[in-house]
Amino acid sequence: MGGACSRKRDQREEEDNLNGGVSRRYCKSGSSKWLSTSFFRAAVDIQPGKGKCPSLLNLCIHKTREDIDRHDTFSMLPRDISQQIFNELVFSGRLNEVSLEAFRDCALQDLYLGEYPGVNDSWMDVVSSQGSSLLSVDLSVSDVTDSGLIHLKDCKNLQALNFNYCDQISDHGLEYISGLSNLTSLSFRRNNAITAQGMSAFAGLVNLVKLDLERCPGIHGGLVYLEDLTRLESLNINWCNCITDADMKPLSGLTNLKGLQISCSKVTDCGISCLKGLHKLSLLNLEGCPVTAACLDSLSALTALQYLNLSRCCLTDNGCEKFSRLVKLKVLNLAFNDITDACLAHLKGLTTLESLNLDSCRIGDEGLVNLTGLRQLKCLELSDTEVGSNGLRHISGLVNLESINLSFTVITDSGLRKLSGLSSLKSLNLDARQITDSGLAALTSLTGLTHLDLFGARITDSGTNYLRSTLQESQVSGNLWRRIDRFWYKEYQRPVIPYIVESVTKLQPDRQNLGDDFRSDRIGLFECVEFSCHQLGASAFENTEEFEVTDVGVLQGDSERHQESSVEAPPRSGKLPTRVAVGGISADHKQLSSWRNNYCI
Repeated sequence: MGGACSRKRDQREEEDNLNGGVSRRYCKSGSSKWLSTSFFRAAVDIQPGKGKCPSLLNLCIHKTREDIDRHDTFSMLPRDISQQIFNELVFSGRLNEVSLEAFRDCALQDLYLGEYPGVNDSWMDVVSSQGSSLLSVDLSVSDVTDSGLIHLKDCKNLQALNFNYCDQISDHGLEYISGLSNLTSLSFRRNNAITAQGMSAFAGLVNLVKLDLERCPGIHGGLVYLEDLTRLESLNINWCNCITDADMKPLSGLTNLKGLQISCSKVTDCGISCLKGLHKLSLLNLEGCPVTAACLDSLSALTALQYLNLSRCCLTDNGCEKFSRLVKLKVLNLAFNDITDACLAHLKGLTTLESLNLDSCRIGDEGLVNLTGLRQLKCLELSDTEVGSNGLRHISGLVNLESINLSFTVITDSGLRKLSGLSSLKSLNLDARQITDSGLAALTSLTGLTHLDLFGARITDSGTNYLRSTLQESQVSGNLWRRIDRFWYKEYQRPVIPYIVESVTKLQPDRQNLGDDFRSDRIGLFECVEFSCHQLGASAFENTEEFEVTDVGVLQGDSERHQESSVEAPPRSGKLPTRVAVGGISADHKQLSSWRNNYCI
């Protein structure tokens, strides 16, 4: 059998989100990093349900997973089946060093073990036993060392290797992958032990298309070994503050480069001038680099440039007229720069823009008049600017807008009426103190809204009535939550105050009236925190199909916010966590019951 099932890879690019102003920060235990890996798991669903009948293959895989300790080897199975069993064991957390032995010599193609507990050098013998069939390996956040990499040197058909956050791998280990000339993707994010000398191992990887060395602080001078990698299309050296102008020269001949990320480096205008010949470059991330508007002379030669991040670059209005040359831009991030309305005058000709980030820039109402012609704009970030209600009239005709951030601006209720015609709007951030109940009435026509942030708004229960019929599936945070009673964390017997709760809630039509005594039930917050409330009892969970908690937090000792919300601050003593984060968790009513054992009122 072929490898059709196991070869379904996640093809998403892992470039930084240029719409936001800040590069992603990574921590070794961060859930966002797990979600961004290319781990693929075939769906194995044998739960009973109306109209559903599990396939025989799924039943067999499920049974094998449950009885994994009874199986010594899967080497006689077709490769696709053993691959699915392996994926299922990883996803369910049932794979260990003992059960791994059953997959020896199974000719598996993809081994995605990123962040899987217990992975170390002792696993590598079974990994390498897949031989020439092995195409991709992800061992991120493992305890694999240089000695473990020895096992991969004979897996000559490997195409993708991911060793992010493997801090026990050094230059010595890189020598063992130097002969893997079929590699197209290689990632060693956040490694302090890799130096310029070690990068010499990359010189022979002539088929490399994607290289990720983000947060590798010792690679200055090593980019010279990439000069002959002419097939390279994506290079990520974000947060490598050792990178200087001298490191840009070796990149000048990589004419197939399409994505270059060098944020928070020491590259200046001089270094950017080395990139003028990269005519296929479509993405450039210069966030936090000491460049000026003078670099726009070089960037204007990049005729394919579509995504440009210049946030936190200390740009001023001086030289901003050169932005007018970048006519193919789709995404432009100018956040946290010292630019004013004068700069926006040079953006009005960028009619292909789909995303513009002006967060924390010194712009006001008059500057927005230059955006009226940007009809393709879908995302507009105006947070922490001087924009007020009068300025919103200039963007009222941008009918393709899907996301607007107006937090920490001076807009008032009257300004919201100017947004009522933006029928494509899906996300709206109104974290602003001037917004009241009357302003929410203007939002009833925005039936496409799925995310609404009212954290700083001065709204009451009456204001939420305007949202009752339109925001059935929304993310809302803010003063609305102030009516929630104290929560108690059972282990510490301490009150926990809900801080930020954002959810996407899928409700049954009859789940509209959960009780007027709970103020946020109308927009689904109750479903997010339902696991913490015993008031409705277990029966309240039966009609809830599914909900996703994307961010749950608690406050401790933040006197300013507690004073603002008129609730009692939890005590500082004890082991009460200052923040609880639940990312990407989907739960049904059965899981909620177990959660209530740890959290109660």
